Amino acid sequence: MTSTSPPTAPTTTGPGAPSRAWLPLAAVALTLVLWASAFVGIRHLGESVPPGTLSLARLAVMTLAVLALMKGRISRLPDRREWPLILAGGISWFGVYNLALNESERRIDAGTAALIIQIGPILVGLLAAFFLGERLTRNLLIGMAVGFAGVVVIGQASSRGANGDLVGVLLSLLAALTFAVGVLTQKKLLPTISPLELTFWYAVVGTVVCLPWTGEAVGVLGDASADTIWWILYLGVFPSAIAFVAWAYALSHADAGKFAQSTFLVPFITALMAWLLLDEVPPALAFVGGAMCIAGVLVARRTPKVNSVVTGAGAPSSTSDG
Repeated sequence: MTSTSPPTAPTTTGPGAPSRAWLPLAAVALTLVLWASAFVGIRHLGESVPPGTLSLARLAVMTLAVLALMKGRISRLPDRREWPLILAGGISWFGVYNLALNESERRIDAGTAALIIQIGPILVGLLAAFFLGERLTRNLLIGMAVGFAGVVVIGQASSRGANGDLVGVLLSLLAALTFAVGVLTQKKLLPTISPLELTFWYAVVGTVVCLPWTGEAVGVLGDASADTIWWILYLGVFPSAIAFVAWAYALSHADAGKFAQSTFLVPFITALMAWLLLDEVPPALAFVGGAMCIAGVLVARRTPKVNSVVTGAGAPSSTSDG
């Protein structure tokens, strides 16, 4: 969950402003909890809903929810120059990301997956240096080394634990990579497409990517319990569409840089929720690796005059996700 930050607007001033000053902070808190809950929901559904079915169902719900937030109106269709980037972003960020993360969380716990996804901003910086010509700084290289060392530590902890394996760690790393690809396409498209409409088109493309699992989904969901259906609806509406609106609101009414740092709380909120709801916690060593991932990101972000990229568990300032 992540995106290029939209331009920030000063906090509202004038009569009545003090009574609304807490709203951006409340929006951030809501977003972080919703993003964290996505990891827990995916983990909870992993035993009963295959990754393809879960991806297709969640993205279909998300597409409809975002369209509802747009009041059913699409201002214009993307042009021929925009479609390649939309396809790249939708396939990678929404299609492959969801498939990889959903399979990953069948193998490793929710908190560990959320920790690994934190490596995403480093990958964004690395890919931006190669494909967008942005500066490859020493801080980025150091941060990348520290962050990937953290992934190795998490991999070691998970492969030896009872609740995970190395394949699950690698799949979460793949999800972080596809997130980074999506963010780069978003960065190129946001000047001409609104965040909400861009999210809609990404969701449409991601849904199409998952259509091969339609037959499986019909069978699985036809026999699914009410609890499973409600969780899928929740994942498609709240950590995706609703969290996006809350995050975009927060960034447009306060300091984006300050709020960007708060997204590093997502793995720890996830671990707390997973402990309370699923009775599972990441291996102790995974927290060490996660701290290294976060430290690596903080070091990599210390670069002059670089557009800041905000990340969460699975979704953007234009989308939210675990």
